[in-house]
Amino acid sequence: MKDVNKLLMIEQLDKKLSKFAQIEPDIVPRVGWIKAIRTSLNISLLQFAKMLKKSSPTVKELEEREAEKNITIKKLAEVGEALNLRLIYGFVPKDDSLEKFVEKRAYQIAKEIVMRTSQTMKLEDQENSEERLLKAIGDRAEKIKNELPKYLWD
Repeated sequence: MKDVNKLLMIEQLDKKLSKFAQIEPDIVPRVGWIKAIRTSLNISLLQFAKMLKKSSPTVKELEEREAEKNITIKKLAEVGEALNLRLIYGFVPKDDSLEKFVEKRAYQIAKEIVMRTSQTMKLEDQENSEERLLKAIGDRAEKIKNELPKYLWD
């Protein structure tokens, strides 16, 4: 039985996430966005601290934490607000889409299941052909993908 709602959610999320895929992974400046934007706008650390209603050492620490990827989204949003910028964040699936990620995992699980069964049949001298095994794996993978069972992620 297909869980249409889950599949639809994956499809909708893939559509949203695909917009992030156009962003280059190395686009973030080495010093971080905060410092890069601040310095390019010629805003001093003291001026920026006043904009954020923070001390200069705190702002310097914010810049350092961002460069080290150790800053909260809330802090980034606060900085963005002070600079009249919107913070946007998201994820880019490594396999191009969540659907492909699910397909890949479903195939792995299906292969484990089918090969376990195949081993038992082989011991009973009822071995299947390679073609039949591949079809069984494909069919099982499709079923798993459509049902999205919890064991898919075990």
